Amino acid sequence: MIEPTWRPTAGVAWRSAGGPLAGVGTLDSMFAAFDRSDDVVLVDAGTAEVALARGNDRGIGGGNRRRSPTRGAVQLTGRQVASAVAAAAGALADVGVGRGDVVVWQLPNRWEAVVLYRACWRLGAVAAPLHHLAAAAEVAALVATIAPTAVVSDAGRPAMAVPGAIAVAALIGDGGGVHDDRARPDDVAVVLHTSGSTGTPKGVLHTHRSLVYKATLMVSVHGLHSGDCVLVPAPLAHVSGLLNGVLVPGSVPFRSVLMGRWSPEAALGLVATERVSFMVGPPTFFGDLEAADGFRPEAVSSLRLISAGGAGVTPAFVRRTSEAFGAVVKRSYGSTEAPTVTTAATDDDDETRAETDGRPVGAVQVRIVDPATGGDVAVGRRGEIWVSGPELFSGYTDPARTAEVTAGDWYRTGDLGVLDADGRLTVVGRLSDTIIRGGENISAAEVEAHLEAHPMVRHAVAVAEPDERLGERVCAFVEADAGFDLAACQAWFAERGVARYRTPERVVVVVTLPVLPSGKADRAALARRAASIAADA
Repeated sequence: MIEPTWRPTAGVAWRSAGGPLAGVGTLDSMFAAFDRSDDVVLVDAGTAEVALARGNDRGIGGGNRRRSPTRGAVQLTGRQVASAVAAAAGALADVGVGRGDVVVWQLPNRWEAVVLYRACWRLGAVAAPLHHLAAAAEVAALVATIAPTAVVSDAGRPAMAVPGAIAVAALIGDGGGVHDDRARPDDVAVVLHTSGSTGTPKGVLHTHRSLVYKATLMVSVHGLHSGDCVLVPAPLAHVSGLLNGVLVPGSVPFRSVLMGRWSPEAALGLVATERVSFMVGPPTFFGDLEAADGFRPEAVSSLRLISAGGAGVTPAFVRRTSEAFGAVVKRSYGSTEAPTVTTAATDDDDETRAETDGRPVGAVQVRIVDPATGGDVAVGRRGEIWVSGPELFSGYTDPARTAEVTAGDWYRTGDLGVLDADGRLTVVGRLSDTIIRGGENISAAEVEAHLEAHPMVRHAVAVAEPDERLGERVCAFVEADAGFDLAACQAWFAERGVARYRTPERVVVVVTLPVLPSGKADRAALARRAASIAADA
């Protein structure tokens, strides 16, 4: 059984009479209205192009009162999902899964993954999804770390090679099963593995209470309601996919449309046919959509809210995407350990939505700390972002790694930010993404913001290029129109009044920037390429 190794003081407020988590229950109880719904609340669009081309609708366990318009997709009402959850919980119990046991699975964004999450929660078990593209060695290492009672997958995936692995089809049936909620609010509900862009993945633990609190809070923060529909290309094994594709729509409820593989052309079709109103993701999703064949304002007219997070969410991106999509576009800041720490309100002004990452939401607290001294910095000065609040993770599966990033009640994020006098946060980079040129610290995020403000640049990533004399120089990889080169870049930075030492000294134009499975730019790969270029030069 996985036991939480650390909880911030703010995260145990449920043990007192008050506090933000007083009365917050289990994840299974949060889905009560969802389970009574006769409307389609879950759409599995399959692998994009195929799903839109198939000719026959498929439902599980009977007809639907209100059908999803996407033909060929698996479409489930709330009652149908509830039936499948009970059956899967019963099947897991039959193989020995109980409260506190760990269940690993490896699946793409499919309806069965949603059912497995909920079946684990009903039993009080810990859901531990692995990315569907994780390789055999990665799967083996993660399985060894968390010692699951059961492993579930489908044919052809590395997890099926784990001794005793169960085919997902064997767990999903109709009727029967376990209907009573066996979890406790303080139980660990999930182990989510970080993308591992800067090292080996970390197993992040969240409880039922932290996730219920966060999901219900975000409904209010985003102004969501039962008439909404969310498109979910983000992997359900990541916190964004779990929160925005399973928990938030499940708590209202409203319709969630799962994409098994990202395809901008197919996503455009799903936005139109499903009348998608809400999307969350990194800038790459929305840049791909805008560049896709068939993009036009009418095709995305149903979208009213886009919340974007991760590297590359620059003021230029927000304003360009808002104009192109005709939607409210805002920045959000969070992580697997601390989901959605800050964001703008939907009715905030353009400056707040475009120039900042918004204000802290709910009961979360944010400090900006000098990483050298551990003391708070003055308003308007940059420092490391520290976070405390009820939505925080309970620790890592490795207690030593938990100790490395915590200080009392506070989670030390490793991100750099600035708080202004109005309490708005602006993330300016990572401690590890700082480029040190001749002793001068340069924020990669600030360089990227200047680059993406150029009308010819769509996306940009700045990394350190090794240099024998200066230590490091700024190397920029950009998706840009023909004609954008080093000279154009340096003229642009000079026009904007940026110091010469903060200006890129190499510009590499690429067709597409490499990304991690999470959709974030693969900085490690670009840093290796920059080092190779420097060595060749």
